[in-house]
Amino acid sequence: MIVLGIETSCDETGLAVFDSERGLLADVLHSQVAVHAEYGGVVPELASRDHIRFLVPLAAEVLQRSGVDKHALDGIAYTAGPGLIGALMSGAAVARSLAWALGIPAVEVHHMEGHLLAPLLEAEAPEFPFVALLVSGGHTLLADVSEIGHYQLIGQSLDDAAGEAFDKTAKMMGLGYPGGPVLAKLAASGRRGVFRFPRPMTDRPGLDFSFSGLKTYALNTWEANQRRTQDKDQLRADIALAFEEAVVDTLSIKCRRALEQTGSPRLIVAGGVGANQHLRQRLHQLAKKHRFSVSFPRLEYCTDNGAMIAFAGCLRLQAGQFQPLDIDARARWPMEELLPLSR
Repeated sequence: MIVLGIETSCDETGLAVFDSERGLLADVLHSQVAVHAEYGGVVPELASRDHIRFLVPLAAEVLQRSGVDKHALDGIAYTAGPGLIGALMSGAAVARSLAWALGIPAVEVHHMEGHLLAPLLEAEAPEFPFVALLVSGGHTLLADVSEIGHYQLIGQSLDDAAGEAFDKTAKMMGLGYPGGPVLAKLAASGRRGVFRFPRPMTDRPGLDFSFSGLKTYALNTWEANQRRTQDKDQLRADIALAFEEAVVDTLSIKCRRALEQTGSPRLIVAGGVGANQHLRQRLHQLAKKHRFSVSFPRLEYCTDNGAMIAFAGCLRLQAGQFQPLDIDARARWPMEELLPLSR
């Protein structure tokens, strides 16, 4: 089965062609960073317009790169939620229209399920069951995964997600947009031990997260110390390191708790923050010490991309799942509502 995947949940337009026999054939990605940079964050209306501008040209490009004629497609998968509703509708409209014109089925894909399944694109894919830590820009959650479509949410962020906290902390220190990757890079120049930030909600039982207070703690540290030093760059680096250490420690502690609670021997980590090298190193160390396995997608599939949507959609189309002609994009979509592949 050959599937075209379309991802437009936020500020990146990603398309890919996946073959159930040959694997990923091609993927392309257009980033909107330049569009939103002057506003310091994503502007939903501009995001929607940019998706509309690039979707058709990128579809032609990814098909050309894959060597697949559009009439050879067996189905189209598109992100139907969660995300910015206008951005989702842009991708859904193109996907549904193309599927209708070609006389092939189209299937909705949950954005977070796409991230969750991204590590399965690797040659050494993790086996089920496993615990999944999903840390994208707008979501931080832990799920107990017994098989595809069987997801039990066991922990989630009660306020800001980890990725949001990274971006907002960077913005407060004048690091621009998107600030998360800049903050993580800056942390490499920080001096360990200059500041120590709290590890939120690790002093109590449970698997939920809260990063809003950590963001505020970073802001207070920045405002209290910038008047006392001439070297603002070093101060930013020291705060960046303390902030990153606090997030990484918090995520690691919760992951270990989740593995102990579920008895699972496997952890997979996906989403944009999953590209953070400090987090990867910490979890690999933890896995070696406590004898569990940990898997990550390659770096380019941590952030939003079409490959994960094409793959997830292919699995559901193979199971006979597809949607009628109406479009049902959803800004909010609990993962527990997803159907298993076999019922």
